[in-house]
Amino acid sequence: MRHWPWVLGFAGTVLSFAAQAHDYKQGAIAVGHPYARATVAGQPVAGGYLKFENKGKTADKLISVTADVSQSVELHSMSMDGDIARMRQVDAIEIPAGKTVELKPGGLHIMFMGLKAPLKLGTSFPATLKFEKAGELKVEIKVDDGAGAAHKH
Repeated sequence: MRHWPWVLGFAGTVLSFAAQAHDYKQGAIAVGHPYARATVAGQPVAGGYLKFENKGKTADKLISVTADVSQSVELHSMSMDGDIARMRQVDAIEIPAGKTVELKPGGLHIMFMGLKAPLKLGTSFPATLKFEKAGELKVEIKVDDGAGAAHKH
């Protein structure tokens, strides 16, 4: 009987971790830790980030994202040209067979354009990812600082 508090504490830790993890799977595509950074009042755009792992034998593509938090959603790439950040819209994001693709600040990402309200730290919102082959996947995008993404994957 002395061991019950330890067992209950361990079970609570496991349940807490499970509640925090937010990974998804659609066909051969695994999606890990979708998040967006918090915004301030009047900020018109926000970036969305996540990680894809294609566990299949054929390539796939993310072809669109929809979410009600903004007027539109675009797929973007960002690169540095000297001291100038260059961002451009892309038609799709390739996810090669057997590979991992990370959408992150300073690289490929999702842009929520025309935010309807600020994104507040600790909240989340639904979005739908549409893949060329795997189809549609509904996810919850957590609004956080992104620090959790590094240690989970």
